Amino acid sequence: MIIASRSTQIVHGRLAMRESRLAAGRSGRHGLQVMSFEQAAVRLAGGFIRPIDDESLRAAILVALPATSMGELESIKALPGMIDAAVDTLHKAWRAGLDLAARAADHPRLGAIARLEAAVLDQLPSGMMRPVDIVAAATARIGHAPAVLGPLEIVGLTELSPCWRPLLQALTAHIPVQWTAGPRSVPAWLDGTGVAVARAPAQAPAISAASAATAYHEAIEAMRWARSLLASGVPASEIAIATASPADYDDHFLALRADANIDLHFVHGVRTVTTRDGQAAAALADIVVRGLSQSRLRRLTALCRDSGPFETLPEGWLRVLPTDAPLSTPGAWGRLLTRLTPEDWPDGADHAPALRTAVEILAKGPDAAGEIGEAFLEGRALAIWRKALLAGPAASIDATLETLKQDDGLEACVCITWMPASALAAAPRRFVRLLGLNSARWPRGIAEDRLIPDHIIPTPVLDPLPVNLADHRDFETILATTADNVVLSRARRDSDGRLLGRSPLLAGHGDETYLRRNATPGHAFSETDRLMARPQEFAADPQAVGAQGCWRDWRQTEITPHDGLVRADHPLVLAILGRTQSASSLRRLLRNPLGFVWVYAFGWREPQSSAEPLVLDALGIGDLIHLVLDRALRDLETGDGLASANAETIEAAVARAAQAVAVDWESERPVPPAVIWGRTLDDARVMAGCALSYGDDLLPGARSYGEVPFGGSEPKSEAEAPWDTSTPVTIPDTGFSIAGYIDRLDISGDGKRALVRDYKTGRPPRGDIRLNGGRELQRCLYAFAVKALLGDDVAISASLLYPREPVDLQLDDPEAVLAEITGYLRAARASLATGAALPGPDTGGDYDDLAFALPANASAAYCKRKMPAATERLGEVAQVWEAE
Repeated sequence: MIIASRSTQIVHGRLAMRESRLAAGRSGRHGLQVMSFEQAAVRLAGGFIRPIDDESLRAAILVALPATSMGELESIKALPGMIDAAVDTLHKAWRAGLDLAARAADHPRLGAIARLEAAVLDQLPSGMMRPVDIVAAATARIGHAPAVLGPLEIVGLTELSPCWRPLLQALTAHIPVQWTAGPRSVPAWLDGTGVAVARAPAQAPAISAASAATAYHEAIEAMRWARSLLASGVPASEIAIATASPADYDDHFLALRADANIDLHFVHGVRTVTTRDGQAAAALADIVVRGLSQSRLRRLTALCRDSGPFETLPEGWLRVLPTDAPLSTPGAWGRLLTRLTPEDWPDGADHAPALRTAVEILAKGPDAAGEIGEAFLEGRALAIWRKALLAGPAASIDATLETLKQDDGLEACVCITWMPASALAAAPRRFVRLLGLNSARWPRGIAEDRLIPDHIIPTPVLDPLPVNLADHRDFETILATTADNVVLSRARRDSDGRLLGRSPLLAGHGDETYLRRNATPGHAFSETDRLMARPQEFAADPQAVGAQGCWRDWRQTEITPHDGLVRADHPLVLAILGRTQSASSLRRLLRNPLGFVWVYAFGWREPQSSAEPLVLDALGIGDLIHLVLDRALRDLETGDGLASANAETIEAAVARAAQAVAVDWESERPVPPAVIWGRTLDDARVMAGCALSYGDDLLPGARSYGEVPFGGSEPKSEAEAPWDTSTPVTIPDTGFSIAGYIDRLDISGDGKRALVRDYKTGRPPRGDIRLNGGRELQRCLYAFAVKALLGDDVAISASLLYPREPVDLQLDDPEAVLAEITGYLRAARASLATGAALPGPDTGGDYDDLAFALPANASAAYCKRKMPAATERLGEVAQVWEAE
């Protein structure tokens, strides 16, 4: 039977604790306790005493702060950063051993902090104590130190907070206390305390310096360095990467770790929002802070599909939401839920009540953040949510979540570690790379406390262990305790390209190696890095071969397969040529054959955002005005008709139509901010009124129709159509059938005359136009469709109406224009069938929604380079581009 004698080892930081416990286990040191000095003091104090942890302190401050008079701080106590500032200030005062209550009369600010401290202590459990109270309780029981602690050894520390120093000195009278400094610096206050100091000579590692282009490049070089050590046989447990402020590099290392497939342990933890549970909490926070919208609800649903109110909804229920509708107001959600029927849901059941419940909970806002989190989150995500509510106000919970961290789940003792320099100083490794050795970054500057500035309590008193001196000590300690190799790294520029200075700590460490960002690495850290380091190997990769071939072809003036050449009579091309066309698709065929194939053969579409725009684009404004015109015209025709309506009647009809359209639009599409949206509706009303009032060619006894379907298009309303909408309309000698909607059609009372109008909400052209380079096909095609459906004995007039001016551009000879269009369409069909899906004048233009698939700045370089060869290959088709 082995009887172990109890002893205690004091270390600093989680990594040092893990490694000390592992070393004790490997060496069979039974009875050894590894802990921090605070934990040792609490154990000696006994009973149910425990230190004040951050989470409990934040919870107490959150409750106490609103009810505590903060004097001159009253106006800022509700701001998001106040809880963090109060936690920081109280910790500093407690570590320094300051009696805030005794100093309360010295300054009103100290009085406010003292009142807050008292209120916080009242909120905390009775066993949770400040350091000074723990020291007092431990001192009262110090006679039990031999049994509770045994011989005490302090390892890896270079300093100890003033609040613990009296207890350390008192312990020397009862138990052996040894400060094992090794090569580290020893604080001067240890002299005369009775603490035995054990020193050792400093290590003599090989020290080199290097400068990288940016912080990201520093991280890449660090990963290459770590991979090279692993490849040479160095255990991962002997490799460390550190810096004074890891937050500047965390995102870089998180991405590089996944790319390199290396177990890189973040000693200080990873941000919670980089995990799935953290993202679930962040998605909910986005709704709580910024309000409910469709895009935010979809994000939350993707992360919380099987929890809360979403659990009862069927698979694929998101299909009931209109794709483009922002649904950013309670009214929009109410209208959507009201019109949903059981047939709309995937399983045929009515789930609208469950969705309504979820929407109502989410719409409660920050005041109900606790209730919302409990309803939608569970497990780790709910724990993160609760912690964030303790750390800051609900109104800024999204910002609070960004600051929270959690363990990354890797075992520190067998992994390469990424950590703060303070943790490395307490737990040295054989191979070390130090990053961020730039001026003002290492060592960091001293900053005044946010609540107690220097003129109230001098900073050296409130914070006797300032960060800049700690950075100096940590740097010296790391150099003295690293056995084999230390690489000192800095960035030459920041992310904005500004030059960065060298840290003064680099002085005396020789010349630095200049690392070029595009240099071939000696050892790649990932598959991507390896391929980029071996151009010949990368060049053989099929993806690289394709990319290089495409790039070369784009740079040539000749037409190549990468510019749209396909084999003749391709089945997919023939299929899209055989579909029923519209005026817009035929325009795309004439002016952008490549885009025609992309849209109708590949099914490519510009990604639609449901976010609220600042203003409607030109297409959106056009849609809005067309909707108002259609509804107002139907309203007028249900009465005495547009022909007999006066200005007041038209104005009233337009106002009613605009109001109804606005309600539907807000339910189904993104809308700008309220003020801009109101002005947009006013403009739509004015333009619609001008369009309906324009009457230069009134037909006697005319009947007016709006958004008239033809060629098989589905009617947009229940309004009566002047013909059978399912009747096909074929353009002679082209092989094309057309369908679409005519903006407005007026038919005279005797049925002998018809007026076809196409509304244009933009600016009118300077002169008269016929085809306008193939841009304007509607007038002619719509006139042909009307004549084909109403009969040859009907006289047709076709025009483009620009209500902004107003200007009405009549088409002089529709039949002659149709014959001209027929020739162009016939040529375009034959050209595309032979494989010429080439760029045209609209390719890469301002209104080309697929320009993202072209080379960058295509209109200025690529299109100009290819246009001569494309024009020659397209032949007769290209002639339409010059048509008036």
